[in-house]
Amino acid sequence: MGKLILASHGSMCEGLKESVEMILGPQDNIETVALLPDEGQEDFEKKFLAAINDEQVTVFTDLLGGTPANVISKTLMTGKQFDLYAGMNLPMVIAYLNGEMLNQEADIINETQKSIVKVNDLLQDLDEDDE
Repeated sequence: MGKLILASHGSMCEGLKESVEMILGPQDNIETVALLPDEGQEDFEKKFLAAINDEQVTVFTDLLGGTPANVISKTLMTGKQFDLYAGMNLPMVIAYLNGEMLNQEADIINETQKSIVKVNDLLQDLDEDDE
């Protein structure tokens, strides 16, 4: 199983890892790289390069166009090879880990999109079915 790196503005990535571990148990294959308020792009890049350490990795970032995604994209453009996804969330990480556990490639994007639901509409549909 390759390493999964969660990267974000602030500690979002750390909280996401904690939430995943609450649901699935300890995840030694997940590493977090947070861009802290007092850090610049260079600081974040150093932390990210240390995290990939020439290993096989998949990377999730919080926001397309944000500093973490931009710095990591630059790393891809220098020849490093890894998959980079932006827009990370809890269902996305769980879909990825489930695929890894089953030794199958997860359709991360579609699985994540299916997890976005307006609950009000679901409840309204239930009320209509009861009538």
